[in-house]
Amino acid sequence: AELNANRGITAGFNPVTELSADPHRMAVNPRPIFSPVDQPLEFRLDEIGMNNTEGCDSQGEINGFRLLRIEAQDGGTTKLLHEDKAIPKSRGCPNGYRIGAVQTFSMDSLSAYAVLIAVRQYGFEGPDFRWIAVTGRL
Repeated sequence: AELNANRGITAGFNPVTELSADPHRMAVNPRPIFSPVDQPLEFRLDEIGMNNTEGCDSQGEINGFRLLRIEAQDGGTTKLLHEDKAIPKSRGCPNGYRIGAVQTFSMDSLSAYAVLIAVRQYGFEGPDFRWIAVTGRL
């Protein structure tokens, strides 16, 4: 009930079928206010080779990921949001990742975000995608 009452907005969306967008970078205006009153939010995802993952020997290239939040302004900083040291068993044998969406939430001011990440694995008839989220507060 609480999530239903506080949905936030989808600030950016990049489906796995999109061919023209950068799957490892998303920059968004965090709220649908024009002219913008917030600094843009920018996220970058790097894949990290982890081919020594147990149980994944026959699954091709196996990757973890690193997610960064970039303040794209003079004097802005880069913040590490997540970096795999090992792949959790619950994730299976991931071959790759892409940023699928950015969801933001605000009451009086921008306060939280969720970066939705598509996790690609080998499937029966082509790639399968599962979703995970990295969340944070501003």
